[in-house]
Amino acid sequence: MTTATLVLGTPELRRSLARVEQRKRWLAIALTLPLLLFLLATLLVPIAALLQRAVENPEIAKSLTRTGDALAGWDRRSPPPAAAFAALAADLGAITEGSDAGAVARRLNTEASGARSLIMGTYRALPLGENLSPDQARAKMLEVDERWSDLRYWQAIAKNSSRWTPDYLLTAVDLKRRAEGGITVVEPEQRVFSRILLRTFEISLVVTLWCLVLAYPLAYWLSTLPARKANVLMILVLVPFWTSILVRVAAWIVLLQREGLVNKSLMGLSILNEPATLLFNRTGVVIAMVHILLPFMILPLYSVMKSVPPTYLRAAISLGSPPLAAFFRVYVPQTWPGIGAGGLLVFILSIGYYVTPALLGGADDQMLSYYIAQYTNVDINWGMACALGTVLLVATLLLYGVYRRVVKSELSLG
Repeated sequence: MTTATLVLGTPELRRSLARVEQRKRWLAIALTLPLLLFLLATLLVPIAALLQRAVENPEIAKSLTRTGDALAGWDRRSPPPAAAFAALAADLGAITEGSDAGAVARRLNTEASGARSLIMGTYRALPLGENLSPDQARAKMLEVDERWSDLRYWQAIAKNSSRWTPDYLLTAVDLKRRAEGGITVVEPEQRVFSRILLRTFEISLVVTLWCLVLAYPLAYWLSTLPARKANVLMILVLVPFWTSILVRVAAWIVLLQREGLVNKSLMGLSILNEPATLLFNRTGVVIAMVHILLPFMILPLYSVMKSVPPTYLRAAISLGSPPLAAFFRVYVPQTWPGIGAGGLLVFILSIGYYVTPALLGGADDQMLSYYIAQYTNVDINWGMACALGTVLLVATLLLYGVYRRVVKSELSLG
């Protein structure tokens, strides 16, 4: 059937249009499918693995299965049943790889200090004998190490006998499960992660504010220039993107040291009488992070400012408003989207920083990412590292949710 025979409003025309629209949809899906698969493989799958590992507790559940079953009905206050001693001896004896025993010992040691030497010592002393009764297994275990009479180690085994646990996430927010059940706040001297999270937000907020203070006048000046000059100067703004972060941090180490260019310049201008301490403290961290993240604030501001008609500001001044008042009452409110987008981008990037605070900061300037790397590379505690990463992810999502809510409310009011 040709298009000439299709009459407007006939079923044939509607079916033809539907087929055309369906082909367009399938074409759009085919074009975006590689990107969707890439995001699935590089973003969604790792995030899912991160969330799973943050609540997964496989070491004890995998290696001490019979011991967990024997302790299932234990009240965790009275001495463990003799069958638990026999089950533990059987489970440890069934472990063929020393690395698996080491994983069990390392996991229990995070719950009860001394568990590593206890587990490994018992593992090396096996086998205890054949066809032992539960009471005989208990006596043999106590002969190997009398610490098996301590309830702490049995409580740690019972507490971690499930494959899934909230312990890592609770520890990441300074909470813990009691051995006998229930959730409580950790001791004051152990409440470290809440302070680290607050420190991370504090440094990120300071960096974001400094970036805004420095980027706003620069972006405004660029937006008032002719396109040719603005493009040339924008290249200078983008130069840091072409330089490695490690190179820039190393350059700041050279500049900020006691005999560096910054101190010499300040002393040469008689601003300082002696070199200031600018390295391995909060000052050096903020300076380097502001330098690295400044383009992320300039670009959103510049894009928004270019769309603001300059006639609005001139009209306000011509109507009698002072230039400064007209700028803050007329111009600045129109740049709120750029301020919000740039601030959100810089803040989110800041809370995930690791290299700059690690190289330029002191012990009290490390952010949450530093401890994620510590648990990953040094302590080999993937569960704790993923739990801290989950806290960082949730904080980022909450911040983005607040931003979206504020933007929607402003649009509805506008």
